Amino acid sequence: MRALTVLATGPLALIQDLGRPGNAHLGVPPSGALDQPSLRLANRLVGNPESAAGIETLLGGLSVRAEASCTVAVTGPQVSVSVSGRAAGSHHPVHLAAGDELVIGTPAAGLRCYVGVSGGVDVPEQLGSRATDVLSGIGPEPLRKGDVLPLGTPGLPVGVDEIAPARTPDDLVIPVVLGPREDWFTDPGTQIASGQWKVSPESNRVGVRLVGTALRRCERFQDVELASEGLVTGAIQVRPNGLPVIFLADHPTTGGYPVIGVIGSGSLPSLAQARPGVRVRFRPTA
Repeated sequence: MRALTVLATGPLALIQDLGRPGNAHLGVPPSGALDQPSLRLANRLVGNPESAAGIETLLGGLSVRAEASCTVAVTGPQVSVSVSGRAAGSHHPVHLAAGDELVIGTPAAGLRCYVGVSGGVDVPEQLGSRATDVLSGIGPEPLRKGDVLPLGTPGLPVGVDEIAPARTPDDLVIPVVLGPREDWFTDPGTQIASGQWKVSPESNRVGVRLVGTALRRCERFQDVELASEGLVTGAIQVRPNGLPVIFLADHPTTGGYPVIGVIGSGSLPSLAQARPGVRVRFRPTA
């Protein structure tokens, strides 16, 4: 049987693919890998379609045993990888023979590593995806020791696709398009450009919570409640205390706090890797 057996999970290990977008009308978030470029690369390295399901680990600590010959690749931040006690390295294909144990260390920077395995993790789909959604509970349960993960039919890697891991910065400057509720705030462009924040330890796959500058509402919107309206990934919602939350893949599909702006998909991978304490600033764009 082509399968991986989970020996240890670290703080949190989830099965993720590229998610299930297009279901907001059902109240279902898009979900999927938070750092999609890293998952796509892991899949390419092992000969899978980029959409195949792999494993997303939080702060490493994952250990799995191959029950049959397979190829794996670990991507995301720089991290130590070993196979049955031998150093193997990340960001390139690694062969596992039946019985080999893959162990991922803790990255020195960044949060999430991705494991691609030839054939992909072949658990049942829900709403067209194998992704775990921590908000709604749709998709596979978080991995536990002893879980056996079936693998699909392997393909062949195409060409050379090996890159060094990207450095995870300590300061993020994120472009943001103001709206749709920027009119709720006093001089929103100046406020959001001059504010300074850090990533809060309370952040998760639902959203990156920020601590720092409190954004001020206009006088006419003080103590005004907003009817719930649709939310998109990357929306910057401002809580009553003035502190922003940047919504990630497992965000709710509606919310009742004003959204001062939205960041583009190109900034989401950096936010997915931002540890608590990383400094965040916004740069309004046209």
